[in-house]
Amino acid sequence: MEPGNGLKLSLGKYQKRLAVRLRMMDNSNFVHRLWNKDESLYKKGTNSADLLMGWLELPDKMLQALPAINDFCKEVRTAGFGHVVLLGMGGSSLAPLVFQKTFGDSVNGIKLTVLDTTEPETIKKIESGLDLPSTLFIVSSKSGNTAEVMAFYEYFYYRVAAGKRENAGENFIAITDQGSPLVQLAARKKFRKTFINFSDVGGRFSALSYFGIVPAALMGINVKEVLLRAKAMAIACGPLVPAHENTGVMLGAAMAEMSSKGCDKLTYLMPEGLDSFGLWLEQLVAESTGKEGKGILPFNGLPLCTTKAYGKDRFFVKYGFCGEENDLQSMMPSDLISMKYPFINILMKDELDLGKEFFRWEIATAVAGAILDINPFDQPNVQESKKFTDSLLKQVERDGELPKMEPALSEDEITYYGGQKEENGKMTLEALLKKAKAGDYIAFQAYLPEAPAVEELLNEMKKTVQNNLGMPVSVQFGPRYLHSTGQFHKGGPNTGYFIQFICNSTVDIHIPEHNYTFGMLKRAQAIGDMEALATHKRKVILVDLGEDFIRGLETFKKVVDTLQPPAKIAANRMTAYRKAQKDMMLAERNSKEVQEAVVLLQGPAVSRPEAESQEK
Repeated sequence: MEPGNGLKLSLGKYQKRLAVRLRMMDNSNFVHRLWNKDESLYKKGTNSADLLMGWLELPDKMLQALPAINDFCKEVRTAGFGHVVLLGMGGSSLAPLVFQKTFGDSVNGIKLTVLDTTEPETIKKIESGLDLPSTLFIVSSKSGNTAEVMAFYEYFYYRVAAGKRENAGENFIAITDQGSPLVQLAARKKFRKTFINFSDVGGRFSALSYFGIVPAALMGINVKEVLLRAKAMAIACGPLVPAHENTGVMLGAAMAEMSSKGCDKLTYLMPEGLDSFGLWLEQLVAESTGKEGKGILPFNGLPLCTTKAYGKDRFFVKYGFCGEENDLQSMMPSDLISMKYPFINILMKDELDLGKEFFRWEIATAVAGAILDINPFDQPNVQESKKFTDSLLKQVERDGELPKMEPALSEDEITYYGGQKEENGKMTLEALLKKAKAGDYIAFQAYLPEAPAVEELLNEMKKTVQNNLGMPVSVQFGPRYLHSTGQFHKGGPNTGYFIQFICNSTVDIHIPEHNYTFGMLKRAQAIGDMEALATHKRKVILVDLGEDFIRGLETFKKVVDTLQPPAKIAANRMTAYRKAQKDMMLAERNSKEVQEAVVLLQGPAVSRPEAESQEK
């Protein structure tokens, strides 16, 4: 099925279900109702105020806003700024991260760096590459009080003010909603500019709003073309296009139909240079659909495994560029996967087609939410980890340190927390996974520096687990995932097994106006999320790798390399038990035979009087 706009659906047994669903949608005037923001499409109790669907009009609205944005970009260049650092988390940072990673230095604008981690080593590394007086900082937060973003701001404002004093605000701009605390802060500190975003646009749907377009424009990306292509996709997905011809609606309906039958692991395969788009996709789909025990969870499908590593819960989405030989085809399993599993192909003309893809997936996600009977525009469980973290930080403010935790195991300089106490790391992991079954998944949640060596080790472990256990594995970096897949982890199906990694920061940074450091904040976020997961009865352990986190990961990898499927472990244990029982029975029988032989050698027992008579 090829609905156009680069989309091709090969869904196997799900193709008929999709056709039936699309007919039902056409009969109920679904597409027109979607564009009218009809709350009756979503779960009972959803009202119009809950539907943050202003993103439907963003292509037109942002095209109108472009002249003012372009004027601001000229002002920034004239002022001599040579570097832009975006301080954000989740929806306010992921689209800019996609632009930064995808376009890099290929455009003639100001260099953009996105900071979305509390890892102190990363923060220091970014700072070391800055000339602070000529760096423009974008404080990006819809709510205006995102904890991590405000910590970033406090640190860098303090650093800039050390040189520019009362003029430090010239190096800062804000992107936020009307009436947020950040609006007031920006006015008080005399920020260079404040962009007020649209309040009816949720964070994860804000890629084509000021949150995404302003950083992209500062980079020198042709944002007009990005928005024009987004508008073209909006027309292709528009209210006049019936469901069975509507590329975004068909994609969303396909995802929902597969998910409702247990095929809920969206496995994306991205070409080189487009991998960061997957991070944006993860947040959009997982945070929107992962609630009320339902949802669709995206996974990075690279590195590819053999086909036997994939279960019936997988469907694949493969991206490519028109006119270019897809390097994924050279990875032998790719074409085999497309024959065995539901497969969705999407072709892009070039990188500027990101505008189209942002919009296509936003439509698809809104459609999937309607079919799954949820509200895709809320995130009811995201705040839970924040509450636990805030509680821990209050204790730090009072006591100067985080509360002590009772370890379950210490082995080879690695400390394990959570789970049941076992003799060694191997048994700890086996105990965590002993009830794992088809349809379950594992998440590596790494509160570690996002360094190549770390990513390589995590991906090696991911591939080993997928090949050996046949379970999907996602690699997530904290605290980014808290604003992304974290909602699915706690609100979606209880099918996840979570392994969190933390380390002792070799470099740490004090956060101005607080009695704690970024290292403490990072650790509190990991512990807070572990507590939130445990509250939802999720299976989770926290692994402290110590100060030498590379060595710690290498040691942990050796443990992972020994893992076998839970069923095989159980079978091995049963075999060992039966062998022990057999050996015991054999030993008892041998012992009895020995006793009987001794009696025979001694002859029949003779009473003492008889013996004396025989002697006489």
